[in-house]
Amino acid sequence: MILRWTTSAERDLVRLHAFLATINPRAAAQVVRQLIAGAEQLIQYPQLGIKLEEFLPRDVRRMIIGDYELRYELTGEAIYVLRLWHGREDR
Repeated sequence: MILRWTTSAERDLVRLHAFLATINPRAAAQVVRQLIAGAEQLIQYPQLGIKLEEFLPRDVRRMIIGDYELRYELTGEAIYVLRLWHGREDR
């Protein structure tokens, strides 16, 4: 399977990095690496996340990586990272 990041997910990653970098640039880079590595696990284990019934018939799932939630969709040919955010954000 191929892992693809949507434009929204890429923006989320940039936004989270920018927010954290003002406080601690080293921690910001570490969080981004952790989120990317977590998403890359999906290549081997695409059904790792919890299926979200409210998106049926689409196969949208959520995965928790540290303090962050990552939402992704499985299709026949790819895994699409849809969005990600910190658990304390109002979503």
